[in-house]
Amino acid sequence: MTKANDLRQKDIAGVEAEVKSLQKAHFGLRMQKATQQLTNTGTLRSTRRDIARAKTIPAQKRATETKAKE
Repeated sequence: MTKANDLRQKDIAGVEAEVKSLQKAHFGLRMQKATQQLTNTGTLRSTRRDIARAKTIPAQKRATETKAKE
């Protein structure tokens, strides 16, 4: 599980790379579920939330940057 504090310490490019890796992991889990190989379906929920958390961090950073420029 990816913690928000860990993501906030990374730069925007690092967070976006983390999003891509989480999306690949989520895709793999979806394929396992489709072929009935996935035993713990709760991991789908946690990866989906990790992706959302990781997408929120760059948006927050960009919003604070634009406020600082004003």
